[in-house]
Amino acid sequence: MLNAFVIENYRSIRNLRIPLGPLTLITGGNGCGKSNLYRALRLLAETAQGGVVSALAREGGLISTMWAGPDEITAAMRRGDVEVQGSGRNRHSRLKLGFTGEPFSYAIGLGMPEPVPGSVFNLDPEVKREAIWAGQRWRPGAELVGRQGPMVKSRDGRSFRVISQHLPAYDSMFDQVADIQATPELFALRESMRRWRFYDHFRTDPEAPARQSSIGSRTPVLHHDGRDLAAALQTIREVGDERGLDQAIDRAFPGSRLNIDISADNRFTLSLMQPGMLRPLTAAELSDGTLRYLLLTAALMTPRPPNLMVLNEPETSLHPDLLPALGQLIIEASAHSQVWVISHAPRLIASLEKSDNCHSIQLHKPYGETEVMGQSMLDQPPWSWPTGL
Repeated sequence: MLNAFVIENYRSIRNLRIPLGPLTLITGGNGCGKSNLYRALRLLAETAQGGVVSALAREGGLISTMWAGPDEITAAMRRGDVEVQGSGRNRHSRLKLGFTGEPFSYAIGLGMPEPVPGSVFNLDPEVKREAIWAGQRWRPGAELVGRQGPMVKSRDGRSFRVISQHLPAYDSMFDQVADIQATPELFALRESMRRWRFYDHFRTDPEAPARQSSIGSRTPVLHHDGRDLAAALQTIREVGDERGLDQAIDRAFPGSRLNIDISADNRFTLSLMQPGMLRPLTAAELSDGTLRYLLLTAALMTPRPPNLMVLNEPETSLHPDLLPALGQLIIEASAHSQVWVISHAPRLIASLEKSDNCHSIQLHKPYGETEVMGQSMLDQPPWSWPTGL
């Protein structure tokens, strides 16, 4: 489980330390930085997938994603005695991401490369430093695997042995040296991060994959676009919590029954039989909110729970009356997976906060900087950036 998520110099986030629990709820007004927090976590997950540099390129490059404010917002600036001012960013500034967890913690720093004459890739960021360590705070004696520039070292008793001396600057050490024999900690952490799941705004338009019938096979994990919804729900019935699935449908749509029809050529079609109807409604006929609830149900009731599941504004297009039922699904899922929810829906927030495991965090953005409302220095989770990062 992750205990804290730490970010420096990403969009509206200058320096943020987020404590985490089994169920973490992120709230706040529009424009306070909730989406930036979500995107920063997705970016961190890309390090284990081999795509952190390309993910930054899709966001406009490192310079476009860096914190654009001053290095320090002074007390005088906060009081309004002087204008917010500073020297601006320079090419030596770094984007830093990290987390503390069990059993390993991790941090990465990305910066601009030294220009290469004639190259068209001089705006591509480089991985400057990475570290994996045991425990909450980094210290030299706790570091297990470290990368400085092109060199990667792994702990060998009280010293380190060199694993690689020529790691490309555009690759994470997860890409090149995650070997179960040579670097078991690196390998284990990479595989753990690859199991993180993100669900962000399922499509529900008329051409959405979830509305179409499809060839089915056992589907313990719903695809991120929902194309295998019918097969995922049928898998829950056969190898998951069938009774819980029926209860989840009944809580949202009292008296309704879920049907999965399978054709002779193994195509799965989803339909919902509702009270007062003479025939079931197929996925193509369901409202956007009904379909989205079924998608979220399939994701949250997965027979193969991930170690981390992140839901970004799951209330989108749902009627407020469905939010308590969704909240109950999320609470139940947090018993098997660590769950993050980013939301601004009052009824969903109220439903989740009834759980003893819910850790609620409210963001705000004074002076353009995303902060945790009411968080003092003493409230921040323990953290130390690795030397050289």
